[in-house]
Amino acid sequence: EQGERFEAAERGKLDSVFLADGLALWGQVAHNALGGFEPLTLLSAIAVATERIGLIATVSTTFNEPFHTARKFASLDHISGGRAGWNIVTSGTVQEARNFGFDEHLEHALRYERAREFVEVATGLWDSWEDDAVVLDRAAGIYADPRKVRPIGHQGVHFGVQGPLNVPRSPQGHPLLVQAGSSEDGREFAARYAEAVFTAQQTLADGQAFYKDLKSRLARHGRREDDVRVLPGIAPVIGSTEAEARALEQELTDLQVPEYGLAQLSGMLGVDLTGLPLDGPLPDLPEERDINGNKSRFTLVAELARREGLTLRQLIARLGGGRGHRVVVGTPEQIADRIQEWFTQGAADGFNIMPPYLPGGLEHFVDQVVPILQERGLFRTEYTGRTLRDHYGLPRPGGRHPAEPAAAVS
Repeated sequence: EQGERFEAAERGKLDSVFLADGLALWGQVAHNALGGFEPLTLLSAIAVATERIGLIATVSTTFNEPFHTARKFASLDHISGGRAGWNIVTSGTVQEARNFGFDEHLEHALRYERAREFVEVATGLWDSWEDDAVVLDRAAGIYADPRKVRPIGHQGVHFGVQGPLNVPRSPQGHPLLVQAGSSEDGREFAARYAEAVFTAQQTLADGQAFYKDLKSRLARHGRREDDVRVLPGIAPVIGSTEAEARALEQELTDLQVPEYGLAQLSGMLGVDLTGLPLDGPLPDLPEERDINGNKSRFTLVAELARREGLTLRQLIARLGGGRGHRVVVGTPEQIADRIQEWFTQGAADGFNIMPPYLPGGLEHFVDQVVPILQERGLFRTEYTGRTLRDHYGLPRPGGRHPAEPAAAVS
C-alpha cells in the first residue's frame, strides 16, 4: 500500500510525499493503524522504487542528536538523487518524553531553543564538505581533498559537535527544511530556517492572515518572501456530485469511534476529556500561553468549536478526516475551485494533500482533481527538475566555508 501511494503521487507529478512520525503509541493500539515504520528507513526503500517524487521524513529535534540526523538525511539525499526533505518537529507529548527517560516533556520555549541549535549544527555538518571535496584520484590513491573537509567545532548550550560529517555533501547541499509549528515560537523558527511550512487553517481569512504574517517575518532574517513555501493542509472528500461527496463524508463520519476520537481530541488540546458527555460543549480551556504541547493546534481546535458552537461529538466529526486541517467536500471541479481560490488570493503557495481514507483517497485526487488543475494552468504536466528543491522552485544552498589553504582534516 505504501508503495502504491508513492507511485500515485509520482504519477500525478506531485512535489513530494510527507511521512509524519511520533515516538510513542499513545495507548490507542486498538484503533490507531500507525504502521510504526521509522520514516527514513521506509523512504530509503521507496527511493529505489521511484524517480522524481520528493521524500520528506519527520524527525524530532527533542529526542535525537544532530550528527545522527545530519548523517541520515545526507545519506537519503544521496540514495534518492537529491529528493530528501526534513520535517523538523520538537515533540510535545509526555508519552514521547517517557520513552526517553523524562517524566515530563521539555517546556515549549526550551524545545524551540534546542531546535534552533540543532538545525545550526546539522546545517554546519552538511557544509563541512565542500561540493568538490571528493576527487577520486585513483592514480594518487586519494578519495577526497582534506583541505575541503573541515570540522565545525561547535560548542553550544545543548550540543558539542566537533565534525566534520562522515558523509560527503549531498546533491541538494542541504535536504529541504520543512516545519509545521504555527505558534509564535514556531513562526519565528520557520521564518529563520524553514523552506516549506505545513500549516492548518480552517478559513480563507485565517489562511491569508497566516501567509501574510509568516512572509512578513522573513526580511529580518535576511530572507526573501520567495524563500519559503506556505502549504496549508486540505483533506479532499471527492464525489461525482456534491451529494455523493456529502454522502461519503457522512459515511466516513459514521465509521468514527467516538471514544477514540475523544482520546485524540484530548491529545490535541492537552486536556483530559474522558467521561465528558459527547453531546455537551467543549469545557472551559486554559489560555494558549499555559499550554506546553502543540500551541497552534490547541488554538485552532478551540476556536473552531467556539466559532461554530460545536458539541464534542460534532467537533470530533469535523476533525476526523483532516485532524485539524480543512476538509473540502465536493466534486473534482469544486475541490479545484477551492484550491485555486486559496492559491490566487494569497493564502497558499501550494497544499499538503491529506487523503481522508486509504487506499484510494490519493488516487482519486490524482486522477480526478490534478487534471483539472493542469487544464487551468495551475499545476505542472511534467516534472521539469530532478531534485525536491527543483520541484519547489528553491535554490541549492551554497556552503558556509570558503576555500581555505590550511588543511583541517587529513
